[in-house]
Amino acid sequence: MFRTAELGRKINKSDYKTRAPLLRQQLLEMQQALRKQNKSPVIIVFAGVDGAGKGETVNLLNEWMDPRWITTRAYDLPTQEELERPDQWRYWRDLPANGKIGLFLSSWYSSPVLGRAHKNLSAIEFDDHLQRILAFENALVDDGAIIIKFWMHLSKKAQKERFTSLEKNPKLSWRVTKKDWQHWKKYDHFLEAAERVIMRTSTGGAPWHIIEGGNPNYRGITVGEIILETVEKQLAHQESEELARQNKPDFEERAESSPSSLSTHANETPVTLLSALDMSKALSKEKYKAELIRYQGILNQLHRKARERGVSTILVFEGADAAGKGGAIRRITAALDARNVQVIPIAAPTDEERVHHYLWRFWRHLSRAGRFTIFDRSWYGRVLVERVERFAAGKEWRRAYAEINDFESQLVEHNVVLIKFWIHIDKEEQLTRFKAREVTPHKKWKLTDEDWRNREKWDEYEQAVNDMVEHTSIRSNPWVLVEGNNKLYSRIKVLKTVCEHLERALDR
Repeated sequence: MFRTAELGRKINKSDYKTRAPLLRQQLLEMQQALRKQNKSPVIIVFAGVDGAGKGETVNLLNEWMDPRWITTRAYDLPTQEELERPDQWRYWRDLPANGKIGLFLSSWYSSPVLGRAHKNLSAIEFDDHLQRILAFENALVDDGAIIIKFWMHLSKKAQKERFTSLEKNPKLSWRVTKKDWQHWKKYDHFLEAAERVIMRTSTGGAPWHIIEGGNPNYRGITVGEIILETVEKQLAHQESEELARQNKPDFEERAESSPSSLSTHANETPVTLLSALDMSKALSKEKYKAELIRYQGILNQLHRKARERGVSTILVFEGADAAGKGGAIRRITAALDARNVQVIPIAAPTDEERVHHYLWRFWRHLSRAGRFTIFDRSWYGRVLVERVERFAAGKEWRRAYAEINDFESQLVEHNVVLIKFWIHIDKEEQLTRFKAREVTPHKKWKLTDEDWRNREKWDEYEQAVNDMVEHTSIRSNPWVLVEGNNKLYSRIKVLKTVCEHLERALDR
C-alpha cells in the first residue's frame, strides 16, 4: 500500500518558488469562499510515521492561509478532565465551526494505532475502534463537513536517516526523542496497523491521501493542492445542490420530509406506544408525601456514593408541553447537592450552535465524573420538533437515530448512568393544564403561542415519539415511558426509576 510513497518524489527549489505563491493565493481565496458560504467546516487530519513532516506541514498551512480562521489541535495522553468523559469528547469539543478550518495532529487515530502496534489491542478491539471512528466521521460528513485525511509516509530507511540527520543538528536534535526510536523499532507493526486503518476508514466522504514525506517542497505543494481541489469541489457541489433545492417544487420537498401515517385508514387515530399507556394511574396526596420523602432520601445517599466513586448520571426529559417535566426535575434536584448538578434547558440553537453539528452542543455539556446532568429536552429534538416542524429534511432526521444511538452507547460504555424519560399526558389533560396556566399569574409565562401550534400537530408528534422509542430504546439505555396525567404519580415514578438505575450501577 505504501510503496507508491517511497519513490523519492521531489520538487526543486525553482519550481517550488514558482508554484507556491500561486497556490497560497488560491488557498486564501478558497478560505474566503468557505467563510462566505458558511455551510461547512473543513477538518484536516494529519497522521503517519514520525519524522514525515506532519508538524512542518501544519505550520506551513498556517503560514499560507489566514490563521484567524484556522484552529490547530494536537493531542497527547488524555488529561484527568478528559479521562472523566468518553474518549471522543475532546474531539467533539474542538471541532471547527462552519466556514472555518481545523487542523488535527495526533487525533482520533493515534490511540488505536499505537495500541495495535504495541499489541495492547486485539484485532477485534482495533476494528471496534475504527468502526466508532467511521461512525463519527460519517456523522460529520452527512452534516456537511469536509474531511481530508493525510497519511504522511517515510520508508523505514528514510525515517532512520531523518532521525540521524536531526540528531546531528544541535538546533534540531530536540525533535528526536527516545520514543521516536522505540517506534522506529516497531516500524513494521505500525505499518500493519496503518494499512488496516486506511483500508477500513478511507471512504468517499473522508478519504485518505498517502503523501511521501521526504521532500518538504513536494509534500507542502501536494498537500496544499489536495486541500484546494477538495474544498473547491465540495463548495461547487453544495452550491449546485442549493440551486436544485430552490428550484424544487414545494410539494416535492414536503413529501420528502413528511412522515408517513401510522394509521391504516383515513381519519383513524394512530395506535402508538403512547396510546397503549394506562393514563388512569394515580397516587393519593398522603402516599405521595410519604414516597417523596422516602425516595429523595434514598437518592441523596446514592448520589453521595456515586460522587465518591466517580459515577456520572445523565437524565433526559422529553414530553408534551405541560407534561410535568419541570416538576419532576425539581423533585430530583431537591435531593441532590447543588454543587454537583446542572440542569440544561434546551431551546432553539444559538448562532454558535447552528454552525456546528447538532450533537456538538450536547457533547460540550457532558460533566466530569460523579456529577448529575439533567437535560430538559435534548438531542431528541432532531427526531421530534425538527422532524414535525420540517426544520430537518427527511434524510437528516432519519439518519439521526443511528447517530444518537452511537452517542448514547459511548456514554453507557464510559459507565455513565443514562436514563431517558418520556412523560406523557393525553390531549384532554393538556388542554386542562393550558387553561389553568392562562389564569395562574406565576405560570402564565409558560404558555406561548408555540404551545398551541404544537397542540394542533398532536398526532404527528405522537407518531414521531413512537418512531423515536422504536429506534432508540435499546437494552443498555431504554426509554422510560411515564404516565403523567397525575403529577403525583409521575413524579414518584421518575424518582423511583432514578434510584433503581443508580443503585444497579453502583452495585456493578
